[in-house]
Amino acid sequence: MPRFRMTYSLNTLIGDIFGGVTSTVVALPVALGFGIASGMGAVAGLYGAIAVGFFASVFGGTRSQISGPTAPMTVAMAVVLTSHAQSLAEALTVVVLAGLLQVLLGVSKIGRFVAYTPHAVISGFMSGIGFIIMLMQALPLLGTSGTTGGPMGAARALPAAAGDVHAGAFAIGAATLAVGFLWPRRFSRFAPGPLVALAAGTALGILWFGDAPVIGAIPVGLPTVHFALPSIEFLLHALQPAIILALLGSVDSLLTSLVADSMTGNRHNPNRELIGQGIGNMAAGLIGALPGAGATMGTVVNIRSGGSTPVSGALRALLLLALVLGLGRLVEPIPLAALAGVLIKVGWDIVDWRMLARAHRLRREHLFVMLTTLCLTVFVDLITAVAIGLIAGGMVHARRLERLELDNVISVPLLEATFFAGEETSADGDSHAARVGMVALRGTLSVASSHRLVSVIGLDIREHEVVIFDFSDTTYVDDSAAMVIGQLLEVAARSGTECVVMGLGDDVAATLHSLDILGELPAGRIVESLDEARRVALEALAGNTEVAPE
Repeated sequence: MPRFRMTYSLNTLIGDIFGGVTSTVVALPVALGFGIASGMGAVAGLYGAIAVGFFASVFGGTRSQISGPTAPMTVAMAVVLTSHAQSLAEALTVVVLAGLLQVLLGVSKIGRFVAYTPHAVISGFMSGIGFIIMLMQALPLLGTSGTTGGPMGAARALPAAAGDVHAGAFAIGAATLAVGFLWPRRFSRFAPGPLVALAAGTALGILWFGDAPVIGAIPVGLPTVHFALPSIEFLLHALQPAIILALLGSVDSLLTSLVADSMTGNRHNPNRELIGQGIGNMAAGLIGALPGAGATMGTVVNIRSGGSTPVSGALRALLLLALVLGLGRLVEPIPLAALAGVLIKVGWDIVDWRMLARAHRLRREHLFVMLTTLCLTVFVDLITAVAIGLIAGGMVHARRLERLELDNVISVPLLEATFFAGEETSADGDSHAARVGMVALRGTLSVASSHRLVSVIGLDIREHEVVIFDFSDTTYVDDSAAMVIGQLLEVAARSGTECVVMGLGDDVAATLHSLDILGELPAGRIVESLDEARRVALEALAGNTEVAPE
C-alpha cells in the first residue's frame, strides 16, 4: 500500500488497529449468518469476509471501506446455487466470472456509471432482500432447519414450523432480537449491538437451552482451492447470473464508498474500487467462499472506531483468518436461533422503510419500478428483479427525457414582419406568412425523443414551402436522433418543401455528416447565420413562385 506510507503515523496505526478489531467483532456474527443463509455454510461466510475483505482493502479505491458478505450478495448467491448451478463447483465458477467482470468494469474506467442505477431499483431490491432475510430466518428462529426452496419455500414451511416451535430456540432468538433492537445506539461505540445480541443469545443457549440447534463443527486450517475448468456451454449459461452478481456487488460497493466519503471527507476511486472488489470475489470463488461487496455497517463501525486506511480492512481479514486457523471452536456453540435473531435485525435495517413510508407521494412510474423490483425479488428471484427493474427504470428515465427534449423543439411559421423585413408585402401585409417555417432544435436530442420528432413536427413541415432547421442551440445529437432528422428531410422532400440547415456546431455536424444525413440537400442550403438563412429562403420562395401554376 505505497500510496499511504508517506502520511502514515503512529496515531493512524492505532486508529486502524481499533477499527480493524471493532469491525472484526461486527463482522463475525454477520459473516457466519450470511454463510448459513446462502446455503454454503458458516465457514464459507468467514472465508468470504477474509478473501473479499483483504483483497478489496489492498487493491480497492476506498481507503476506509470494509468489505465482505452482504445481504444482496448472499441472496443472489443462494439463487445461483438453487437455479443456475448443478454443483458447488459450478456456482463458484459463476463467482469467479462475476469477479472478473468487476475487474473489467474497473479497467475499462466505467465504474462510476454503475452508481447511476436508479434509486427506485436499488430501493426495491434492497427492501425485497430485507424481507427475504426476515422470512427465511424465521425458520431457525422457531427452531426449524432452513429450507432450500428460497423465500417461497420458507413461506410454505412456516405454518408447519409455527405448529412445532422449539421452545428453547425461540427463547434464544427472541432474546437476541430484543437486544438487537433495544441496545442503545450511544453504547455501540463501546460494544456493537450485533455482538451484544449474539453474546446474549449464546449465553442463553449455553446456560439454559443446551438442546437448541447450534452451528457445530467448523473446519480448521487454510481453505483449499476449488477450481475446475468449465465448459464453453456452461460459461455461456453462467454469464447472465455472473453479470447480475457483478452488478449487485459493484452497486453495493460504490454506494458504501459514497457513505465512507461522506463520513471522512475523502474521495474514492470508483474504478480502482471495482478492481479490488473483483479480485476479492475471484479469490472467494477459488477458495469456496461466499462473494461479497462493500459492507456499509462494517465500514461505518471501522471509521467511527478510528480506521482510516486499508490497514484496518486488511487487519480485520487477518483476525478472521486467525479464527479459522485455530479459534473456530469458540464459535461452534453459537445457537442458530441467535444468528437468526441477528440477521432478522439486519434484514429489518435493510428494508427502505423511509421510501416505503413515502410511497403515496412518489411519481406513479417510480412507484411502479420500486414495487415491481421488490415483488420480483421476493416472489421470483433477485436476478430477474434487477434485470427487469433496470429495464423498467431505463424506460421511465427515457420517457422523462423524451418530454424534456421535446420541450426544446420549437416549430413556428416565420411572418414577414419579423423575418422578411423590407420585402414587398401584399395588401394584408402578410405575403410570406406561413410559407416559411423554422424548426429550432435546442439542447440534447437522443434516442429518448427521436421516435416522436416525426409525429411532433412532421405535419408542420408539410404545411410550409420552406423550412429552416435551426441547430444554433443544439448541443448534442445521437445517432438515433440524427437518423430521424434524415427522415424529416425526406418528409419535406416528398411534400415539395425546400429545406435549409442553419447553425451547425462541430459535434452536431460531425454526427450528421458521418451518417450522410445532409447528402441530399442541394448546394448552398447549409448556412451559418440567420441572415444567410433568410436569403436562401427568399431565393427558394422565388423559385417556387416561378414554377407555381397560375
